[in-house]
Amino acid sequence: MAYPVFLFMTKKDGKVSIKNMAEEERPREKLLLHGRRHLTNAEIMAIIIGKGSTIESAVQLSQRILSKYNNDWNTLDGASVKDLCMFYGVGEAKALSIVSAIELGRRRASAPKKPIKKITSSKDIFTIMYPTFENINHEEFWIMILNTNNSVKNKLMISKGGLSGTVADPKVIFKMALDHHAAALILVHNHPSGNLRPSDEDVKITKKLIGAGLMLDLPVLDHVIITNESYTSMADEGII
Repeated sequence: MAYPVFLFMTKKDGKVSIKNMAEEERPREKLLLHGRRHLTNAEIMAIIIGKGSTIESAVQLSQRILSKYNNDWNTLDGASVKDLCMFYGVGEAKALSIVSAIELGRRRASAPKKPIKKITSSKDIFTIMYPTFENINHEEFWIMILNTNNSVKNKLMISKGGLSGTVADPKVIFKMALDHHAAALILVHNHPSGNLRPSDEDVKITKKLIGAGLMLDLPVLDHVIITNESYTSMADEGII
């Protein structure tokens, strides 16, 4: 079936091919270098549709589509294959890819949620937090907010840095913990290098945070370091 393709066409200054972009600006390369969370909505869609048209890149085409739907995935969710094919540069195959990707997101969002996990060991911490750190190439520092029976209320990122370090500011950590009515805290960060040994700075900041937590009657129960292969618990190791 043929659909009118020029309905949402807009004048462009000329096509900017993804191949001509700086490497760090190409969606696929950006995903590989920096991880999925660094992609814009248009870059995600560009990866889904694969390529643009003769006059614009996949990113430009994706920006145009998203703009029509107010840059809102929920609004775009109502678009049919026929609707999407009305954009110049979008054929049936691209439209099907977009609709399928949105449906996948819908099904993920509506999937039954697992019950709140109660922390009984460091393995529980690793199991919950590993998907957050899997295959990222920079350090991130997170806290787990626990309630009075050690069930996880929330997981919050404190900071992100480079390959070898990130900042764990006690003021930020305890403000976020108090704002979320934490009964206890667990500290978690990753080592992209794969080194499971806590650094001297890791131990120093952990002991500082434990001391501050005691003063606030907000205990810090553990500090877990996660790699792509395994983890180290400072509590299990007797470091804290």
